[in-house]
Amino acid sequence: MVERIGELLLKEKLITPEQLQRAIEEQKRSGGRLGYNLTKLGYISEQELTHFLSKQYGIPTIDLSSEDIDPEVIKLIPEDVAKKYLALPIKRTGSTLVVAMADPSNIFAIDDIKFLTGYNIETVVASEGAIKSAIEKAYEKAELEMEMEDVIAEFDEEDMEVVQEEEEVDIGDLKKAVEDAPVVKLVNFILTDAIKKKASDIHIEPYEKAFRVRYRIDGVLQEVMRPPMKLKNAIVSRIKIMSSLDIAERRLPQDGRIKLKLSKNREMDFRVSVLPTLFGEKVVLRLLDKSNLQLDMTKLGFEEKALKDFKDAIHKPWGMVLVTGPTGSGKTTTLYSALSELNEVGTNISTAEDPVEFNFMGINQVQIKEEIGLTFASALRSFLRQDPDIIMVGEIRDYETAEIAIKAALTGHLVLSTLHTNDAPSTVNRLLNMGVEPFLVASACNLILAQRLARKICSKCKVEANVTEKALLDIGVPPEEAKTMKCYKGKGCSECNGTGYKGRIALYEVMPFTEAIKELVLNGASAAEIKRQAIKDGMKTLRMSGITKIKEGITTIEEVLRVTMQD
Repeated sequence: MVERIGELLLKEKLITPEQLQRAIEEQKRSGGRLGYNLTKLGYISEQELTHFLSKQYGIPTIDLSSEDIDPEVIKLIPEDVAKKYLALPIKRTGSTLVVAMADPSNIFAIDDIKFLTGYNIETVVASEGAIKSAIEKAYEKAELEMEMEDVIAEFDEEDMEVVQEEEEVDIGDLKKAVEDAPVVKLVNFILTDAIKKKASDIHIEPYEKAFRVRYRIDGVLQEVMRPPMKLKNAIVSRIKIMSSLDIAERRLPQDGRIKLKLSKNREMDFRVSVLPTLFGEKVVLRLLDKSNLQLDMTKLGFEEKALKDFKDAIHKPWGMVLVTGPTGSGKTTTLYSALSELNEVGTNISTAEDPVEFNFMGINQVQIKEEIGLTFASALRSFLRQDPDIIMVGEIRDYETAEIAIKAALTGHLVLSTLHTNDAPSTVNRLLNMGVEPFLVASACNLILAQRLARKICSKCKVEANVTEKALLDIGVPPEEAKTMKCYKGKGCSECNGTGYKGRIALYEVMPFTEAIKELVLNGASAAEIKRQAIKDGMKTLRMSGITKIKEGITTIEEVLRVTMQD
């Protein structure tokens, strides 16, 4: 059959004899089907090959990326058989099972599947790559759903008895109860499932008549399951034990950390926050995966001029660089990427963080503990006695911290820090409101950067979007560009769980302190005046940065509207 496909493609002049010969040699060397090797070597595209097979055998093609396959149908063909024949069950109607195959002429495979399932087999054709990817996803999803059902089925009413809200419980009994296999399995399932789905946070939330688990994926919360109400306290207690928290204390907020060892020597940290709410304790876990930490500045989303301005500011021998934005806008990643670039043997770098999210060789990181008096201000004072070159302050929260940071920036140190403000120009007013003198802000600041994270369009299901000229004008696209601008969206596929988005990109507003801006700060100008001058000096606002990303086909109008304000 393998030779026959080659001969047929040759006959149709879709490949040359030399290409066929090279593909056969590659097949002997690395295995796999001939069609797969032809596409791997780039002699024919997967689309051309599936179209050819469809025409040759009179069988329809199928786009597996847009198929939502019922887990019950998946169970009809064992995973090893699906992988062996590259055959994936799609749907069943009556006594017929529709199966997607890379090689629809493989009679032995069709007979074998017919015997195994007891159904009449109707084939459709898909590329080998698409089938392999779909098999992996479909069987993983079916396995997870079965595992979830099994875990919940193992619980009985007794599992709840040990952790009733109102009763006094023996701590020893409570610990023993939450070490029971079903509780352990369910919590492990939630943690590993979140890692697989590349979630950034897990929310475990109790309500009056419901208990739900949500994951934040690409910045947006998605509900993934509703475990039975009776498991509420057992799950929370299990997480508390894993993060070394007090399981007897259910009235006060608590913070902790879980470190998980995964396969292939990979480690995952979870930052745990427990908050007492009206109907029980809500748990939020932040996933900290060092292997996914992007420290290459060129890949974060900076435009060319913005990146040059930022790099110029962090390479100055002294002064202050501030990164602003709300929680979860990627400020830490931007600061870590700056520190990573500055981290050299000849440089002494100290950081004060709350919490320390990732640890780096060559950087002295201090975990802030306000309850024992180790505040940002006290850590900063100690740093200045430690012969520093570069200081990073996790966040400027008060006048004391701001004053010490600015004095450090004016006495020959480079200071990096974050602030919670809406955009770069309003950061100046925030510092002035804290009580910092305008001449200190003007003298100390090298640059202020504001950022947001927007979801990227899924590359697997990206299609052109019909967007009216008015919609483009409304978000701030210049009239001459709005006439010709093309926009894109994701139609939703298995790769992006039907959302149309996969991954995130940062939008940046980078404001260097030019002489004109320093003059405005000294004269007590408003944020609006500073913004106008910054745009005049070449600054791109967050909305402008978003419009650039729409033009480049990276994100959508909806995302830019979600994370930025009109200029």
